[in-house]
Amino acid sequence: MQKLDAFYMAEALKEAQKAFEADEVPVGAVIVHEGKVIGRAHNQIKLLKDPTAHAEMIALTQAASHLGNERLLNTTIYTTIEPCPMCAGALVLARVKRLVYGAKDPKAGASGSVVNITRHRKLNHRLQVTAGAREEACASLLKEFFRAKRKATT
Repeated sequence: MQKLDAFYMAEALKEAQKAFEADEVPVGAVIVHEGKVIGRAHNQIKLLKDPTAHAEMIALTQAASHLGNERLLNTTIYTTIEPCPMCAGALVLARVKRLVYGAKDPKAGASGSVVNITRHRKLNHRLQVTAGAREEACASLLKEFFRAKRKATT
């Protein structure tokens, strides 16, 4: 893993920790353009009562606002879990150049685990994908969150 990938994934993990503390599924994302973070977010689905308020979606909105353009050319998104189909589709539509994610999502991952929207040959844009950045830390936070949820319901 490149040093910059580790650095920015640590930033995404900070966002995921915010979600954890807010009792949201602990997913965090940051978007980088020319060495600067231009979008950062964590899941806020429960807070906003919005099923689309995933970390990636909120970070995309921030980044587009920062650039003044819906095309996020030459950007990299760092997210703590493999994006779902909604988020992966939005990354393609936004023309994000590169995706770096931590933990795989074997139930809903759309960058190779279940489907591969980010690299689909029929779509008009494909992302460069780097999987497994700080994977253990990303997966550990998710496991801790869901372990606590299961314990609370028993």
